[in-house]
Amino acid sequence: MTAPAKNGDTVKVHYTGRLEDGTVFDSTDGREPITFEIGAGNLIPGFEEAVLGMNAGESKTIRLTPEQAFGLWFEENVIEVPKAHLEGELNIEVGQQMQVKRNDGATITVFVTDIKPESITLDANHPLAGKALDFDISLVEIL
Repeated sequence: MTAPAKNGDTVKVHYTGRLEDGTVFDSTDGREPITFEIGAGNLIPGFEEAVLGMNAGESKTIRLTPEQAFGLWFEENVIEVPKAHLEGELNIEVGQQMQVKRNDGATITVFVTDIKPESITLDANHPLAGKALDFDISLVEIL
């Protein structure tokens, strides 16, 4: 028997992620398992922590708080922008994802949440920010 998964291990995992109401927001069902290094910080912290100590072939269901997942939702990450400030974006729709440059030159991803005649509202929070998430996790293999 192999040792349980630990920091630094590369693992293959199948998962299904659900909102508290049971709505599936992501899953590897019908796809290849994801492969990642535990502790590398490439996935949300609570997910990586949940895999620690699991053995190949083991499954579990966990609930992550917003802080363990995509963070809290912050009102200050929502701004209203005059349409005149948008370069070439004419066919904007609610729910659309856009890349915008901040004043410091960094590019961030935002989502259009409202459209008015003269302005649009952009939300820089992750769409799953502020939400508790449930995950069914199956550790397929420790590589």
